[in-house]
Amino acid sequence: MNEFFFNEIRNGNFAEVRAMLEKNPLLLDSKDQRGSTPLILSTYYDQHEITDLLLEKGAKIDAKDASGNTALMGACFKGYTDVVNKLIDEGASINERNTMGATCLIYAATFNRQEIAKLLLNKGADTNIKDLRGHTALDHAKMQGDPTLIALLENS
Repeated sequence: MNEFFFNEIRNGNFAEVRAMLEKNPLLLDSKDQRGSTPLILSTYYDQHEITDLLLEKGAKIDAKDASGNTALMGACFKGYTDVVNKLIDEGASINERNTMGATCLIYAATFNRQEIAKLLLNKGADTNIKDLRGHTALDHAKMQGDPTLIALLENS
């Protein structure tokens, strides 16, 4: 049943997800084979309506998958600015670290997500956090060679 539930989230089938949650509220805190929660999956697949439903039902906003990633980290990685805004507005922690030490800001820098990096910085993202390889978000921006992102991080 869980796999079907997670497939419905991936496919954006809001009505089915809602019905399944009403029938079995414990699905809200379930995890798929990769350790993703319904909220992590809905944000990763940019499913806004399902994300809203899960948040309304009380999904744990900073729950982590098997790699230590949160829903906010996934949205930063994928570049979903609207989802990032929503999660931050709902209280997601912006300085969480995954098992490799990466943060949302490090993901934004690694994948040249300028708007997301700017948003995270405006909300107080810590520019001094280093991943397990000893690299900050600025180091990752320099590796990517994006002058705008480098300047943004240097001036923060």
